[in-house]
Amino acid sequence: MNNEKNNRIKQLEDRFEQAKKEPWAKKLRIGTGVLWNLFLLLIIFAVIGAVFASSVGAGYFASLVAKEPLRTKEELRDQVFNYEETSEMYFADSIYLGKINSDIERRQITLDKVSQYALDAVLATEDEYFEEHKGIVPKAIFRGVFQDVTNSDSQTGGSTLTQQLVKNQILTNEVSYERKAKEILLAMRLEHFMTKDEILEAYLNIIPYGRDVSGQNIAGIETAARGIFGIKAKDLSLPQAAYIAGIPQAPYTYTPFYSKNQGIKEREKLMYGVNRMKTVLFRMRDAGYISEAEYQEALAYDVTKDFRQPSRRATERYPYVTQEIQNRTIEILAKVLAEKDGIDADRFEGDSKIKEKYEIMADRSMRTDGYRIYSTINKELYDKMNEVADSFQYYGYTYTTETLDEESGKMITKENPVQVGASMIENHTGKVLSFVGGRDYELEALNHSTQAYRQNGSSMKPLLVYAPAIEYGVIGAGSPLVDVKFRRGSYAPGNYFDREFGVLPARESLARSQNLSTIRLYDQIIDRNPIDFLKKMKFANATDKAGMGLSASLGTMDVTVEENTNAYATFANGGQFIESYMIERIEDMKGNIVFEHKAKPVEVFSPETSYIITDMMRDVLKGNGTAARLPGLMNFRPDLAAKTGTSQHYGDAWLVGYNPNVSLGVWMGYKNRNTPLYHGYNSGQMHPSERTARLYGQLMNVANTVIPETIKARDTFKRPNGVVTRSFCGISGLAPSTACSAAGLVRSDLFNSKKMVPTKVDDSIVSSAAVRVNGKLYQALASTPREFVTSGGIGVTSEYGKRMLGRLGGDASKLLAGRGGYASTVAGSTFPADNVPPAAVSTGQNGSVLTWTASSSNDVIGYYIYQNGVKIGTVHDGASRSYKVGYGSYYVRAVDITGLLSGPSNTVTNSAPAPKAQPKSDTNTGAKPSTTSPETKSDAKSDTKPDTHSESKPEAKPETTPEPTPETKPEATPEPKPDAAPAAKE
Repeated sequence: MNNEKNNRIKQLEDRFEQAKKEPWAKKLRIGTGVLWNLFLLLIIFAVIGAVFASSVGAGYFASLVAKEPLRTKEELRDQVFNYEETSEMYFADSIYLGKINSDIERRQITLDKVSQYALDAVLATEDEYFEEHKGIVPKAIFRGVFQDVTNSDSQTGGSTLTQQLVKNQILTNEVSYERKAKEILLAMRLEHFMTKDEILEAYLNIIPYGRDVSGQNIAGIETAARGIFGIKAKDLSLPQAAYIAGIPQAPYTYTPFYSKNQGIKEREKLMYGVNRMKTVLFRMRDAGYISEAEYQEALAYDVTKDFRQPSRRATERYPYVTQEIQNRTIEILAKVLAEKDGIDADRFEGDSKIKEKYEIMADRSMRTDGYRIYSTINKELYDKMNEVADSFQYYGYTYTTETLDEESGKMITKENPVQVGASMIENHTGKVLSFVGGRDYELEALNHSTQAYRQNGSSMKPLLVYAPAIEYGVIGAGSPLVDVKFRRGSYAPGNYFDREFGVLPARESLARSQNLSTIRLYDQIIDRNPIDFLKKMKFANATDKAGMGLSASLGTMDVTVEENTNAYATFANGGQFIESYMIERIEDMKGNIVFEHKAKPVEVFSPETSYIITDMMRDVLKGNGTAARLPGLMNFRPDLAAKTGTSQHYGDAWLVGYNPNVSLGVWMGYKNRNTPLYHGYNSGQMHPSERTARLYGQLMNVANTVIPETIKARDTFKRPNGVVTRSFCGISGLAPSTACSAAGLVRSDLFNSKKMVPTKVDDSIVSSAAVRVNGKLYQALASTPREFVTSGGIGVTSEYGKRMLGRLGGDASKLLAGRGGYASTVAGSTFPADNVPPAAVSTGQNGSVLTWTASSSNDVIGYYIYQNGVKIGTVHDGASRSYKVGYGSYYVRAVDITGLLSGPSNTVTNSAPAPKAQPKSDTNTGAKPSTTSPETKSDAKSDTKPDTHSESKPEAKPETTPEPTPETKPEATPEPKPDAAPAAKE
């Protein structure tokens, strides 16, 4: 067998040798050698080409990353973890309000708080080799380059999670080879400096996820879970996790919501995201993250039913609150950032450019640095107060105007309602507990509680006039003030009803809100710069210039509701001003306190002054006080002090008050301050003070219901030891004299014993002959008929008038003749008689009683009654205008203070009855029969006497009557006295 095999091999070798000798074999051998050599050359050139290409590629790659700095580990980590996070706002007691307005919302989270389904879905979809690669997957990069070079329709992408993290946090979204080269280089470096868990966590916090239910751009898986499904990331189910994991490939296509809070997309458009979710589920099954059963169950699940229903953002639900918190946060952070850079407070406030720079930085920081901002606003109280304001029915008329809409080009109707602002502050802390910003944010975004500056009218009086005057020791609570008109150049102020009260107590002046007495008091203290008190209370417009004019005492300075309310809280705090605030504290993402409010009390008034002005303002709510209606509008009875205020022409209406624990201020007015709230009594409108009182009462009622532990309705103001009660002469404010006591003019009221109590004895009262005119006592003139003069009365010295009127001057006769209550007791100065006979009266008869009308002249002191031309009676001013009469002709003449008489009134005649027949006389008596009785004789005589007092007779001539008895002495008409200045008739 072996021999046979060997023979066959031998035969083959012989044939091969024979073939080699053939010519064609030689040619084949040469060709094969050439091909082999060519193959070897090709291999060599391929290797050289590959090396060359690699070198060129490496060189190109190196050129692309040449300008990329070599970042340290710390730099890379800091940049990766420095992702923006949206700041959040909170009500008081850490009740969540909402997020700060920003371009994109993000909430940081750690891996242990993310559903495992979500982690698996992200890895299966975005980076299946995440656990194995070192930052890049080479074949994926080559595939991506090949697809890019060939312009392939299929673009599978080649970025790992690490590369995406680098692109979003360190580089940009620029599409270029340079950016890609840097991304590759940095991804490989990052893998050396961070663990896989750190990379995955950072990725899940920065990746965009489209929009949330309100249409806000969102990033980060926690924000996506909350914004799309309304749950936390750790609670995501398999379908929900798959849906979210699929969004980053095309965020605005796959997101289920439209922008700008336009709601959820239509079913057809939702299917883009649902189909993407199915792709994610397919990859999770292929990668072994889920079983076939889980896959099928998730496919069958309708994830669209889990989408959040549209809801309003915090800026829409609480627009005034969110805007105010953001504004104040920027102010605070600007100061914090400036301080970090070594900018002192004075330089910051004094240099507008520096301030603007840091405010811009603060705005950016607030929106992107993930702060937790805690406010003082009580959510429930805010809701209730604004419900009251929204449903209030007595604001007044809403004007409408037709205006051109710039966007549509069409004419639209624009409303201009009465706006409202209110602020409630906790006195001892300064916390703004709640406020009312306006009627409708969409209509008017200006916060009328914190941003609108308006004149505060008479609510300025306690702050700028009365409290400073008490603090300076100029007045006590009941010190007499002068409410008499004056003129300084063109300035001639008046009171609300244009009435002059003469001398009246300070507390009554404040309760009635008298202008004249307030201005005169301000004139006494203006040289001491009482505007400094307002500066201490942080009124923005409290400048020296603002306090220069007398009109400042009536509230011409522009203030905000919060400023005004905060200032009143100073009285409640015993004179300590504690600045109001709305931001309690600010924390960074790690919980570190960036800012925390600390109160810095400033002493403005003494505790004694604060108590006295508080006690005076209690009277505003009583009797004739301008807010006397308020207690009846409240369902509880706190110890409340308050003050009303209206600006000129009713452009603004105020009511500001406080109890020991909270202060509340309310304002109403139109946007245009020249539009009046009130057009007078005949307009049929509710008075602005009534409107503010009604709203104030309702707001206090809800506050007492919501925060009774803060209101503490039973608390009362405690009287300091330095507040004493002292007696004084009511018309002068000096210590009582014997004459003042005898006249019953002594009053008692509160004084600040550390500043002023009455010590100088009154010297203004003297004995005086007085006469009554229109119910008020004046000093009698030499020509005043004596029967009208009261001897042994009291009057005042001429120096009294000068002292009380001060440098503003005025009519001294009105000091004690006004409505202040002294006119019936004290004879003031001489009445300014006009030296014109008074107007005649008209008489009538009621049975046996003669009556007559009052003379229209204002200087009448009484009336004379005449019978048959003879004066038979006198009636004084203030007495009943009637006189019992018998038979005869009667008329009446008015008498003025100078003794001048009016013309006679019309005559009223009572005829005697006819005489009865007389019986025949006894002839034995020898008496002659009489034909008339004595009464008849008298009447006959009178009837035949001519009437010397006809209407045509001159009015000022003496009576031509028979010699009268002393009680009916005829009156002469005296010559006018040189010092009797004329006065207009009323």
